[in-house]
Amino acid sequence: MNDTYALGRELAEALNPGLGQALEERYGALLPGMPQSVVDFACGQQYCRPGLALHDRYLATIAALTALGGQTAPQLRINISAGLKAGLTETEIAEAIWQMSLYGGFPAAINALNVALNVFRQGDDP
Repeated sequence: MNDTYALGRELAEALNPGLGQALEERYGALLPGMPQSVVDFACGQQYCRPGLALHDRYLATIAALTALGGQTAPQLRINISAGLKAGLTETEIAEAIWQMSLYGGFPAAINALNVALNVFRQGDDP
């Protein structure tokens, strides 16, 4: 196990409990190693990088997923929940989403706001 994978597993479990196991159960048989690659690259190599605070990384992720549009709702849910755990406020998340109405359009922003409202109201854990 390399250092970035270990860091990624630790971060994933802290902010998205069960993520590694869920990826393994869903994709492990079809694509052996894919779940470990996701945890290593996304969590260990990207989210654990120095130079940008974790909550800022989640804010950027939420903005990007919003601009990409409605097909990203499952990933938005996971990242909004993790962003809250990383210290983002509901207002910061809502403002970042609304800012993306300029770049992804109103439908994308409204869809993302609906996902955020569900997470905020339900205390949604991924």
